[in-house]
Amino acid sequence: MNRLKSVCAVVLTFALMFSLFPVNSLALEKGKSTLVIIHYKEDKTSEKDWNLWLWANGPDYFPNKAHAFNGEDAYGKIAAYEFPVDQPEKIGFIVRDDSWNKDPGSENDRFITKDMIKDGVAEVWIESGSKEVSPVNPTGGSDIEDVNTNIHYYRYDNDYDKYGVWAWPNAQDGKRFEFNGQDEFGAVANVTLTNTTKERLVGIIPHIEGWSEKDGADRFYYAGAKDIWLIEGDQTIYYGKPDIDRTPKFTSFLADDFKTMTLKTNSPITAEDVKALTFKGLVKPVVKQVDAKTLEVTVTSDINLANVVTVSHPVFGEGILEAGKVLRSDAFDQKYAYDGKLGTVYQKGKTTFRVWAPTAQTVELELYKLPKKQAATTKDIVREVKMVRGDRGVFSVTVKGDLDGTGYTYEVKHAKETTRAVDPYATAVAVNGDQGVVVDLNETDPKRWTKTKMPLKEATDAIIYETHVRDLSMFDVTGTTYDSGIKQKGKYLGVIEPGTRLLKDGKKTKTKTGLDHLKELGITHVQFIPVYDFNTASVDETNPLKTYNWGYDPKNYNAPEGSYATNAYDPKVRIKEMKQMIQGLHDNGLRAVMDVVYNHMFDAKASNLDKIVPGYYYRYTEGGDLANGTGVGNDTASERKMMHKLIVDSVDYWAKEYRWDGFRFDLMGIHDVKTMNAVKRTTTKIDPSILVFGEGWSLGTPLPEAEKANQTNAKQMPGIAHFNDNLRDALKGSVFEDTEAGFVNGKAGLETRIKRGVVGEIAYNKEITGFTAEPDQAITYVEAHDNHTLWDKLNLTNPQDTDATKTKMHRLASSILLTSQGTTFIHAGQDFMRTKGGDHNSYKSPDSVNQLDWKLKMDRQADVDYMKGLIQVRKANPALHLGSAKDIRRYLTFKDAPEQVVAYQLADEAPQQKTDLYVVHNAKRQAVKMTLPKGTWNVIVDGKTAGTKTLKKVSGSLTVDPLSSYVLKK
Repeated sequence: MNRLKSVCAVVLTFALMFSLFPVNSLALEKGKSTLVIIHYKEDKTSEKDWNLWLWANGPDYFPNKAHAFNGEDAYGKIAAYEFPVDQPEKIGFIVRDDSWNKDPGSENDRFITKDMIKDGVAEVWIESGSKEVSPVNPTGGSDIEDVNTNIHYYRYDNDYDKYGVWAWPNAQDGKRFEFNGQDEFGAVANVTLTNTTKERLVGIIPHIEGWSEKDGADRFYYAGAKDIWLIEGDQTIYYGKPDIDRTPKFTSFLADDFKTMTLKTNSPITAEDVKALTFKGLVKPVVKQVDAKTLEVTVTSDINLANVVTVSHPVFGEGILEAGKVLRSDAFDQKYAYDGKLGTVYQKGKTTFRVWAPTAQTVELELYKLPKKQAATTKDIVREVKMVRGDRGVFSVTVKGDLDGTGYTYEVKHAKETTRAVDPYATAVAVNGDQGVVVDLNETDPKRWTKTKMPLKEATDAIIYETHVRDLSMFDVTGTTYDSGIKQKGKYLGVIEPGTRLLKDGKKTKTKTGLDHLKELGITHVQFIPVYDFNTASVDETNPLKTYNWGYDPKNYNAPEGSYATNAYDPKVRIKEMKQMIQGLHDNGLRAVMDVVYNHMFDAKASNLDKIVPGYYYRYTEGGDLANGTGVGNDTASERKMMHKLIVDSVDYWAKEYRWDGFRFDLMGIHDVKTMNAVKRTTTKIDPSILVFGEGWSLGTPLPEAEKANQTNAKQMPGIAHFNDNLRDALKGSVFEDTEAGFVNGKAGLETRIKRGVVGEIAYNKEITGFTAEPDQAITYVEAHDNHTLWDKLNLTNPQDTDATKTKMHRLASSILLTSQGTTFIHAGQDFMRTKGGDHNSYKSPDSVNQLDWKLKMDRQADVDYMKGLIQVRKANPALHLGSAKDIRRYLTFKDAPEQVVAYQLADEAPQQKTDLYVVHNAKRQAVKMTLPKGTWNVIVDGKTAGTKTLKKVSGSLTVDPLSSYVLKK
């Protein structure tokens, strides 16, 4: 759920996000800075007063600056500084003195390269006289075992009585430290912690005891620092005493509603000061003092948020009114929400542009001539057009001429700043998504772009196979003789290459890869990990194979990702090739599901949404911080009408223009019930068989519990499915506890939880009842892209077992999935025991970790055949995927069975079912003898072989092998 998105789905089920308490995280403030730590072993004979001259990327990116060494350890001097640069390509430095004498070794610039920067920290060791820059301590010295840091904290009101600091070594427990002294800077607290896991970072939050107030979000500093300096309202960690502007000023002036504003200062304001206030843009404001630094300003007529409103004072200076809580009010939506078309309407002779920006003073359309082989800049702007403000804050303009292929951005002027943004409704983008592009979408349709639908009778008929565009084709292991045989590696077109086989020494083997593998299995749907345009910091479209990322970092919701296209510079190519991919799947009897991530953006403040309407599209805590139920720094606010509209409009667009057959909602529990129901109504109008499902986890976001689109409220969302984490964890053990086992790998007492999964989580009886009203609300799975693969989990829980035993466990889990009610979900490679080498969070791990290993498939073809057989059994027997809870209760009967065994019968009277089925799952290490219902039974699955052919006939009783599933037809 990412950079940190992967943390999303890993930690999210817990919903342990509390708005006022610290959330441990490896990263510094996301998207904002890089902590640079340089350990320097100087020549002991030197008498120079050395310091560091530092810069990031290039001289124009971050200004050159000298920094003193501000600490010491056993190795030598330490310089620690936080640069306001996110993910720099490189950091340059020189050891020198103020007269520009250079330390030997610094005659040439030294650099910390991008690969040395981990989780926002760039830590290296250097030595006088050596050019070497090492990311590893050359002496092998011990890590930081104890933290002893003086925290210097400045508040503008100099009131520290109730304040202290909460501190914790990253991922460990924290504690509070009191300010027990003052210096010329402010208050001082000494933080002493035992750092048991030797973490490099310590988290810190200044706060009032009881957590009624805290100063900003979590900050993280270098654990070896002796002193750090903090300033109220400033998220930067200072490793040298900063200069502070202590002059009185207005710190914020925010509209709470259309008639009430809050004005805050950095130092006490007196009654006499209040009398000296002057307002512009307000009619007869009434000022009331709330506390020493807070004023309430009220008016009788509504504020016009598009106008500039100011307050001035001879001492406190000037403040400019910005929209605050008013943005998150029903009144704001009632006044400004717009239900018309946004984005562009292209015609050969003209194009109309519309953008919703109700709080903007002006909006100007910027048109670009896009370069063919490089990213556009403002130098490529060829025309600027002033847009006209219309009803409900919608700015629009019609530009004559054929603009096909023309880039565009919006320059949005707000009360305090002017920003440049890409249209949130842009359906085509330039390389790396930095400009929207006007395109004639008719020219992006494939030659055989048909409107043929591929309906399903029931959602439970679907068998979904989750993959990543890149994973499917990349296999080409350096130093070996094996290759996926797919030419368009990592591309949309690679997904649909026909006839590909695993290559050995350049020659085809019998092992099917890519599209032919998907067809071989017999699945119905292919689900793709994000293919919308995601953030450049994750994957740079100009060099797409340099880094890997799942893509849970949205940038432009309505345009395809360019790194999967054969030409990322041509906006039409990515559109056409995505359509070709979907067409190719349809031509081969496969449907396509899109993984959508409307729950957060990569960086809220840097997003196009916030640039255009600051503060509207995201949720905030009562304390004014961005909500963080997603675990990645922000939650979008689907309950607001224009975010609701954006989500519904976006799904509608993808379904109609690209003909996607399903939508998997990442962290669906962040959204509200009304929005998800609106999505379902929209897709149903287009095609009733379009699947809508997602992660219905319970998440700590500021939305009333009854409104959250999570499992608890599933019955309020008919036809929308939720991933069944109950069955997932019952089968293999908790995804949050590496060594905890489940049903298939040895834990007893889970029979009832397995039965809940078998019936699709419906209310089967008083004992067996789950979260669904109907089976189409359950996505039945045991592994997905998040967390350990099932094979890696078994290696953790059962290290003493042989591969043969773990293979039986693995097959048993898959057998339970394919014979359970609900919609089946299979992770790509699960059919041949996919491993990621124990990597449980491979969101940015290299291709060597994430790619599908087709050599492993060749070695485990028998396991693939077993999965293929299970799929055949499921498809041939409608009773295994019934469409209603009523039918499940009527036609599925559980049978008496020993502990660690689950058995049930499905009646031939079930809709379209021709014969009785008997299913038994034995998780014991010993064979069990089961009494069969009357009659002669054909065994079609026995743990070794699966399919529709009879393996043997039995009657009276059946001996079920250890760690095996059996399916019998009467």
